[in-house]
Amino acid sequence: MFKRILFATSATDACDHAARVAFDIAQRYNVHIDVFHVLGIPTRGFSQIVVDVTTGDEVTLDDNYRDLVKEEIRTYYDHQIEKTENWSIDVAIGLPHREILRIARLMKPDIIVMGGNTGASGSYAHKKIVTGSTFQRVAKAARCPVLVINRPAASFWGGFSNVVFATDFSGASDTAFDVSFKLARKLNCEFHIFHALDITRTQLNNFHTQDFIEDQIRKASQQLRSKYISQMGTFKQYTMEVWEGIPFVEIVKYAREKHADLIVMAHNTRKTDDDDTSIGSVAEQVILRANCPVISINRSVGKQ
Repeated sequence: MFKRILFATSATDACDHAARVAFDIAQRYNVHIDVFHVLGIPTRGFSQIVVDVTTGDEVTLDDNYRDLVKEEIRTYYDHQIEKTENWSIDVAIGLPHREILRIARLMKPDIIVMGGNTGASGSYAHKKIVTGSTFQRVAKAARCPVLVINRPAASFWGGFSNVVFATDFSGASDTAFDVSFKLARKLNCEFHIFHALDITRTQLNNFHTQDFIEDQIRKASQQLRSKYISQMGTFKQYTMEVWEGIPFVEIVKYAREKHADLIVMAHNTRKTDDDDTSIGSVAEQVILRANCPVISINRSVGKQ
């Protein structure tokens, strides 16, 4: 399934949970892991003076400084690297999301792994801001799946056994299904197909009746069967459900009920709150709340 992982990290405790998952995948499935860190942003043009993205200090960039940072990253992840056969460490300067996307285009990884909060440790509110910048930009433009771990991956303690695929029936969701089903079949996982019927899109004082909602649930169930189940052949280790409610809330609840250790879904630009411009998509809301890793996929996946 995966032959090369790009792990984008700040090499701080903010990325520790993502590191645990990234290195576990590399060790368990014997794949190459590229550990990638953005040193900082040039103060102007091609200046050698760089603002360190982690500390905020201005430093002079030269080969010695690059080597020093690489050695610090090597030391920080020493206990994980010593168990990993195939690995490399690379650093770059620039805006984090641009450099992550640039190195991904160059290395062509099968998956990008990153923390929802790629900066220094901070409050939950700070994490939401970071998630709305670096991750959001990477997820929207990446040409491969992006695996994000925003909270301690409580239900990921070695390998994948329960995969939840959440769909909104979009074109990007079709791509997400292909990725999630191949992974579930390859790793012999329990596969859970889920759709959250959004009942929040109603006009003021024009609420849907329960009969209408149940009719929509039946139609969505039929769509799940025709669109996805029909492609699964003899694979029988699956469940399929439709719940009504606020999509990101229902996805998180469903994943928790199924003891999921992975959620796969499409990244889209649909806003859950008109006033929330930083973490507007359903996928990002799920990432903030899920207690397991989330793979975000956009339409460009597979178009290397």
